Amino acid sequence: MTTRGIEYINNRALPYEVLTYRHEVKGARYAAEVLDLPPEIVIKSLVFRADDGSFLFALMSADGSVSEKKLARASGHKRVSPASPHDAQRITAYLVGGISPLGAKRRLPVFLDRAAASHPELVINAGARGTLLKLKTADLITATDATIADIRID
Repeated sequence: MTTRGIEYINNRALPYEVLTYRHEVKGARYAAEVLDLPPEIVIKSLVFRADDGSFLFALMSADGSVSEKKLARASGHKRVSPASPHDAQRITAYLVGGISPLGAKRRLPVFLDRAAASHPELVINAGARGTLLKLKTADLITATDATIADIRID
C-alpha cells in the first residue's frame, strides 16, 4: 500500500521501513503496543490551532502529552489548542488515526518534542490508519523542517 506520506518520503529519497498493524484502536500508544515498540519512539501527529487561526503540528511520543503553554511559546503564539477532528482532517486531508505531517494537504509548521528527537529512529504515521514509517530521526526532521522544542508536559 502506498500513501501520500510514503510518496512524500520516496520523493526525498530517504530510507524507511513500513510497519503495518490492524487498526482497531486509535492512538500511538496502541500502535506501539501491537507492534511491540517502545512508546517513546512511536510518534503521534497532533494538529493544533493557534490564536491567530493558523494551524501547526506537534509531534509527541506515545508516552507523552503536549503542553499547550510550551507549544505556544515555541511557536511564537500566545495560545494554542487542539484542532477539532474536523479541522485536522480538513487541513491535512488525512483521517484521524492516520494524520501525518508527511504528505499532508497543507504544509504546516512542525514542532517535534525534544525528548522524542533524542532517539536515533522514530516511527510515525504514513498517512493511513495502521500504516507507519520507521525512519531516522534526522531524516524526519529534514523532511518536515521540524523545530525541536520542549513541548512535553512535565
